[in-house]
Amino acid sequence: MLFKQQALLRQKLFVLGSLAIGSLLYLVTRVGSLDRPQPICPIEGRSDQTHIPEQIPLRTLQFKRGLLHELRKGNATTEQIRLHNLVRQLPQAIIIGVRKGGTRALLEMLNLHPAVVKASQEVHFFDNDPNYAKGIEWYRGKMPFSHPHQITIEKSPAYFITEEVPERIFKMNSSIKLLLIVREPTTRAVSDYTQVLEGKERKNKTYYKFEKLAIDSNTCEVNTKYKAVRTSIYTKHLEKWLKYFPVEQFHIVDGDRLITDPLPELQLVEQFLNLPTRISQYNLYFNATRGFYCLRFNIVFNKCLAGSKGRIHPDVDPSVVTKLRKFFHPFNQKFYQIIGRTFNWP
Repeated sequence: MLFKQQALLRQKLFVLGSLAIGSLLYLVTRVGSLDRPQPICPIEGRSDQTHIPEQIPLRTLQFKRGLLHELRKGNATTEQIRLHNLVRQLPQAIIIGVRKGGTRALLEMLNLHPAVVKASQEVHFFDNDPNYAKGIEWYRGKMPFSHPHQITIEKSPAYFITEEVPERIFKMNSSIKLLLIVREPTTRAVSDYTQVLEGKERKNKTYYKFEKLAIDSNTCEVNTKYKAVRTSIYTKHLEKWLKYFPVEQFHIVDGDRLITDPLPELQLVEQFLNLPTRISQYNLYFNATRGFYCLRFNIVFNKCLAGSKGRIHPDVDPSVVTKLRKFFHPFNQKFYQIIGRTFNWP
């Protein structure tokens, strides 16, 4: 009888011991998987004054989607900000343009990266005299909270074509990284026109046809006074920036490719910003209804750009399209030479 009781006791102890060991192993494995950073190979061969750690822990991404969201809503407390060592940083990179080139899409896609924090709205600090007069601390106050190791990016497309902006940005940070996203110039001009046209229609106002604005009726030549045309002469604007910044501080993004195949363009930007590669094909999925790529942050949070993106362009007289493309061609060739990159533009 005693022997049976001892055997039963040993059996119970064995079962309890197995359960305890199993639970301990599970906890060790679980905690290790939560805290372990994803192995990342750093980008080598680049010197950059912006310090980005070679490895970004996964919890950085969790934090970014959690507390930073509360900060944007104004719900985070001062104590939370202090405890998490949060700061408002001046941008280490700026998307300077170009209008209707895809600046919003680029900013939102870069925001997929856990080391990037974006300003939600266009700040218009450097191109707006009243805003600029408020000073650099006013500008800093418009930036989002971030960890010190994260980089802040803002975008204001008017920066690219505004005369005073290059010098003003240079005075703030002469080593800042500048992102310029461009599209085929004629397509960009029509897109520019389409946005203005939609605004006029919302106000029940009439507006000239694109052909009337783009072509001078007196000379039958391209109307260079039309802002949509002037903005598409990229080399003219870039030359003003090159008086202050070397070409190595610019990265030119192909806005047409960002629409059709965004990942390679985003990976080039990651390299330019000296960021470890974190944006993957998982984060980008094609929405057939919308006709362009949307963003996937995780299994529960997806995001598409606003409905105003991807507007249908009006039909333009083919002869006007041909005239515009012929006009832009020599400017495009010079642009290619300056930036060291060629695009498949007519």
